[in-house]
Amino acid sequence: MLTLTNEDFHRLAAFMKANYGIDLSKKKQLIVGRLSNTVTAMGFSSFKEYVDCIIQQKKTEDIQILLNRLTTNYTFFMREETHFTYFQKVILPYLEKKKSDRILSIWSAGCSTGEEPYTLSILLKEYFGSRASMWDTRILATDISQNVLNAAKNGIYDKEALSRLPAGWIRKYFCPMREKDIYTVSPVLKENVIFRTFNLMDPIRFRLKFDVIFCRNVMIYFDQKTKEALVRRFYDASSPGAYLLIGHSESLDRAVTPYEYVQPAIYRKPL
Repeated sequence: MLTLTNEDFHRLAAFMKANYGIDLSKKKQLIVGRLSNTVTAMGFSSFKEYVDCIIQQKKTEDIQILLNRLTTNYTFFMREETHFTYFQKVILPYLEKKKSDRILSIWSAGCSTGEEPYTLSILLKEYFGSRASMWDTRILATDISQNVLNAAKNGIYDKEALSRLPAGWIRKYFCPMREKDIYTVSPVLKENVIFRTFNLMDPIRFRLKFDVIFCRNVMIYFDQKTKEALVRRFYDASSPGAYLLIGHSESLDRAVTPYEYVQPAIYRKPL
């Protein structure tokens, strides 16, 4: 295994934090374990050569490989189910009354392989039922990793991945493929999700202000200062009364955040 000097470790960690917000300051062994084979396979004889290349050339394809190796895209359908219950029973009734233009602006930030935005899309279809065609319910789903976005766009999942979903939803929103126990997301769901590559460190300049932002288990990679700055950008990009949902393992400092606390991992912008 290649040796990663402290100097090269700090250079790479500083680059990742400055450009992608990812805090690797205590992850030296993780970097060595996850990148050694990649560095060798790319033809570098040392971590120094690799870090020089990353920082100086900033090739998109090399950065994507780096991000894919160092971030964990662990997710599944109905993860942290209480969020989805709250979304359907509290948030959607509120938005139905509020949004006279019938345009919902929902963002799955850090969508990984698509389970979250597709689950939200199912809930929207189930909630509005025959009225769904009268509403624009398209969800913006973004991630920094092109690999996971490609998987999300393909929308192919095995039976085990769908095991937490009700059988009726599987029949209604997933199509069995020729391979046994493999399903693809139905067109009605795919058409309701817009996938985009987006770095959460970039300015948030989308056309509409958001009504709901899901950013769950993403900020675990950020230090406190980076997280607070991102939350402020979320706040500025949201409508009054909008909701922010984060992971249950995460929290916002109530003394600093402009959001109002609703319940664990759910926050709201004041009306």
